[in-house]
Amino acid sequence: MGPGYPTESGQRIPRPEFLDKADEVLSADGLLAAMKQDVDKVRYPKKVRDLAALEAKAVELLSYGNHNLHGLVQTEEFMEALLRTQRPLLPEDQLERAVAGRMARKRIFQRSPAPDLSFVLEEVTLRRPVGGKMVLNRQLQHLLELAQLPTVVIQVMPMACWDHPGTGGRIQVLKFGDGAAVGRMDDEFGGRPVSDPKQLRILELRYGIIRSQALTARESLTFIEQLLGET
Repeated sequence: MGPGYPTESGQRIPRPEFLDKADEVLSADGLLAAMKQDVDKVRYPKKVRDLAALEAKAVELLSYGNHNLHGLVQTEEFMEALLRTQRPLLPEDQLERAVAGRMARKRIFQRSPAPDLSFVLEEVTLRRPVGGKMVLNRQLQHLLELAQLPTVVIQVMPMACWDHPGTGGRIQVLKFGDGAAVGRMDDEFGGRPVSDPKQLRILELRYGIIRSQALTARESLTFIEQLLGET
């Protein structure tokens, strides 16, 4: 690349996948690929890095979202459209960092052994045309593809079901191999992450009820397919 390219001139931080490819092409014996950790520290906001680090160690994830799709299941164009709704508007460099950070977290789907991932999505989040009709269509198709993974369960909570314990906001619980866990809910414990077993039990109780009231995984796939047919 010539001197005018942003990456070469130091104006833009290289993507991790670029380092992998460059290492292969240049026969650098892993030296360039080893830079990825340092690149991550510069490229991604600390909050995102901390969350990604937790997700990288989790053996199970439970997630209920009442307003937006979970970042792990969003397509790149969908998440960019969402981030562009923030006010004040994010500068382009910050927007790029935020999108890259969320996309990097998707490494969780390539882990081996793969963690068990459970997502309950509110119907309204599947109908809201974030980014426009075509962006939404591709997002719905992406959900159908993710749901084919053996360790991923996607369920839909119908709008008609109003009497479930998720009305207070998002719930997320991450469980780790040593038996420890961390979780949070918007309207509980001040919205702060918690790891106390008694507090986690409350979150898991609520999540269990939410899962039981949502459509089954098979019903949810049919529902998403029907939405695709309507758009």
